[in-house]
Amino acid sequence: MVKRFRSMTYPYIAWIIAIIVVPMLLIVLYAFTTSGNSVLTFQFTFENFARFVTDKVFMDVLLRSLYIALITTLICVALGYPIAYVIAQRGGRSNTILILLITMPTWVNMLVRTYAWMGILQDEGILNTILGFFGIGPVSMIHTSFAVILGMVYNFIPFMILQIHTSLAKMDKSLLEAANDLGATPVQAFLRVTLPYSLPGVLEGITMVFVPAVTTFVISQLMGGGKVPLIGDIIQNQFGKSSDWHFGSTLSLLVMVVVLAFMGGLQRIDKEEEPRKEVRIL
Repeated sequence: MVKRFRSMTYPYIAWIIAIIVVPMLLIVLYAFTTSGNSVLTFQFTFENFARFVTDKVFMDVLLRSLYIALITTLICVALGYPIAYVIAQRGGRSNTILILLITMPTWVNMLVRTYAWMGILQDEGILNTILGFFGIGPVSMIHTSFAVILGMVYNFIPFMILQIHTSLAKMDKSLLEAANDLGATPVQAFLRVTLPYSLPGVLEGITMVFVPAVTTFVISQLMGGGKVPLIGDIIQNQFGKSSDWHFGSTLSLLVMVVVLAFMGGLQRIDKEEEPRKEVRIL
């Protein structure tokens, strides 16, 4: 029985190797090599990493990407948690309908949704038209950092809401009842019970927002119009127009290290802050 089960896992292992391990090995190979000569196809070098360190432009772009991703993540947490909390408090059919409304935008291609926001934020767009009725504007909103962050928040906030809602929905309601019996105020019950038990969902939501926010290039290209370049734009350009796969792989590897470090930090926080199975009221 065990041998049969093991044999069933072989196709999955082969698939994982094909779509994850092999591409990662190629990225590492290209990052640490450069185009060779007629004798050697590739030559080992640290030149690509030295280029990143010595050219201040690339470091500035990476820091800008991390900053915008952090702001986007914080906004998604600030907006997503109250929404998820309200939805979790409602039961039955209304809960299902609200979750459906949250997920509906994700059914449409992200490119289409981003183009829709471009139409809203343009100088002659819907928002400036409304502001014009009050004698305001036109306000330049498109092709700015504000537009890029707005586009990211709109596209990624459903993932934050769904993760937090899942944690809140799975929470044992008897813990809140016990907190109330022990004389806890609603604020104390939230801080001592609800928030700690929903923290895993918050951390998962942060991961699902921060990672694509760092690596995306579609939103920054459309909403930023090339005026707010992010690291994803640089990587896409290296693999595309510049055809410099070696430096593009180096940037990809550096971003991957940053993302893995970020995810490792979140996992450590999750383990340290794992809620206890008893309610403590100070």
